[in-house]
Amino acid sequence: MTITAQQVAELRRRTDAPMMDCKKALVETQGDIEAAEKWMREQGKLKAAKRSVRTAAEGRVLMKIAASRKKAILIEINCETDFVAKDESFVRYCELVAQRVLEEDEADIETIKSMPLENGVSIEEARQTLVAKLGENIQLRRLARLSSNYFVSGYSHGHRIGVIVAIDKSDEALAKDISMHIAASRPMALDKSNISEAVLNIEREIYFKQSQDSGKPEHIIAKMVEGRIQKYIKENCLLGQPFVKNPDQTVEALLKAKDVRVEAFIRFEVGEGIEKEVQDFAAEVQAQMKGV
Repeated sequence: MTITAQQVAELRRRTDAPMMDCKKALVETQGDIEAAEKWMREQGKLKAAKRSVRTAAEGRVLMKIAASRKKAILIEINCETDFVAKDESFVRYCELVAQRVLEEDEADIETIKSMPLENGVSIEEARQTLVAKLGENIQLRRLARLSSNYFVSGYSHGHRIGVIVAIDKSDEALAKDISMHIAASRPMALDKSNISEAVLNIEREIYFKQSQDSGKPEHIIAKMVEGRIQKYIKENCLLGQPFVKNPDQTVEALLKAKDVRVEAFIRFEVGEGIEKEVQDFAAEVQAQMKGV
């Protein structure tokens, strides 16, 4: 049967898929648009399953703050390349998902996937369609929520870093400054009480092994190790860090001067903790040439 341009255009409007894919789907379903849309979704699931094994370490971190300024979310959605991370379809999907997630109280990433996104299509179904369209593994990696009885703010550095922070006063300028500091300085905790003893013990063991060759007595080495631990705490805790806008002042001193307390903060960076596959393209080309 003949597939008309109007049919292809309508299916493309519904699915946002390439025209040739739309035409193929219509041919497969004898011009039935509803069946073609369903067929494309099924094909998208197959493609998504095949591509799910590929490393997705690029993507976007999105920060959203509720109008009440009482809650905020961070969500990381990954793809394989920075090129796709900037693709209009991928960006739109990420924005829609982030806004949808902000409206809910659910924190489990797997549960969120079943939520409707638009036009009756779930977040997961829309992801599978996007995988089929863009040809890359796309994954919702992680989600974090932050709420406060006082004030929540945040900062996005491009599409790669997002920070949300809760403080006990409504001070947007200060909250943004603190968020920008966190984005730049990467504190791992608010203060010493938020760093686990297990982490500190690992650092102690490393410092102790590094100091053993110094030839100093053990009690001196012990003092050296504890001195380095205190430095580690200062460098990795928000309150002990020099404020990025004024390195002569610590963040703790800044907050005391403003009579403000940071309740909590969360920082996401695209791909952190993901082991990226390193490709030697020169070796790959040479191998291909040898096989010719």
